[in-house]
Amino acid sequence: MSTHQIHVFISHSWAYSDHYEKLASWIFEGKWSSGQASLDFRDFSVPKNDPIHNAANDAQLKAAIYDKIARSHVIVIPTGMYSQYSKWIRKEIDGANHHKKPILAVNPWKQEKKSSVVLENAADTVGWNEEPVVGKIWKLFQS
Repeated sequence: MSTHQIHVFISHSWAYSDHYEKLASWIFEGKWSSGQASLDFRDFSVPKNDPIHNAANDAQLKAAIYDKIARSHVIVIPTGMYSQYSKWIRKEIDGANHHKKPILAVNPWKQEKKSSVVLENAADTVGWNEEPVVGKIWKLFQS
């Protein structure tokens, strides 16, 4: 059985960190496999409880985030409307596009309005369910 280490960056607004926490628990706490492949997901996000402390200004923060994105295989972004208006989520999308990293748009449960900026930049979209989210990350990693 082979093991595939997959680096995942979950974009989120700290004001809506519950989306990050749920996605992170699904992706990083589960034991995942596909056929004979064991999937080892690694968190390359910037969670609220572990922010980037050494950035003295927005330019340094952007550079640090771009570095995390560059070292990631897949970028996961919830499509909540806060994503539409967040300058940092837009910068993360720009970073993903710059580094040619696929974006997985995840539609939060019972979310009626979705961020068009996330959907327009997504390589794929999935609903708010654990196995489909992980399955799509694996699919994007392989492509």
